[in-house]
Amino acid sequence: MSVAPTRTLSTDPGTEVPVIGFGTYPLRGSEGVAAIASALEVGYRFVDTAVNYRNEREVAEAVKASGIPREDVWLQTKVPGRDHTGARRCVETSLQVMDLDYLDSVVIHWPNPSRDEYLTAWEQLVEAREAGLVRHIGVSNFTAAHLDRVVEATGVTPFANQVELHPYFPQERMRAVDSERGILTQSWSPIARGGDLFEEQAVVAAAEAHDLTPGQVVLAWHVALGAMPLPKSADAQRQRDNLAAASVQLGEDEVAAITALGRADGRLFDADPDHHEEL
Repeated sequence: MSVAPTRTLSTDPGTEVPVIGFGTYPLRGSEGVAAIASALEVGYRFVDTAVNYRNEREVAEAVKASGIPREDVWLQTKVPGRDHTGARRCVETSLQVMDLDYLDSVVIHWPNPSRDEYLTAWEQLVEAREAGLVRHIGVSNFTAAHLDRVVEATGVTPFANQVELHPYFPQERMRAVDSERGILTQSWSPIARGGDLFEEQAVVAAAEAHDLTPGQVVLAWHVALGAMPLPKSADAQRQRDNLAAASVQLGEDEVAAITALGRADGRLFDADPDHHEEL
């Protein structure tokens, strides 16, 4: 078994976080527990879930079934939009559901700016951290304006911002915004559902040059950018392949060629954080 390599958090220089994590949507039920346990056995040490994924219990059961010490697995969940005004209570509920004493990280799932409650959610996550319920707090799908508002109001910088990020939507400006603030960018839908992406010449050429699968190339691209991809798969071999990508080093020209695949309409669906609402 090869455990994922780590990087140091800018917001907490004493903390290491894996460079690649495991996404769990939509893994549920006994099959979900088995898939997540398999990922842990393969070597993943960062597991991402959310209240809205409805699989927090399965994640916790998989960790217990794996026999890996709790302190060796980073568990992250997300506060849904409907709980912005009760974010601390939401964290407490997640702890009860997962039968845990603490969570490694909790993030706000979407800002839902038209409701204008995300600052309240952030203030309550700060309280939850101070109470020892969670060790690190972050956000997801936040823009520069959203980030600056919560930081200016509380003086607390999110440790991470999880955004849609893949070669068709490389998020160059948003990655720069996060980096300037010392925020780790996490990538959801990191391989853009595969398909046509795996047939792009830039991806195929890098795969042939390094004897990799197209999926491994794309995940290695994320790591080269300094982003943290969260691939999801229930297949043990694919889990191994994905994790192995964490140790691949692509050339600068290869990284640039894959980034150049970006499109103005590269989002997978209409999920502009300034307008998208998710409760």
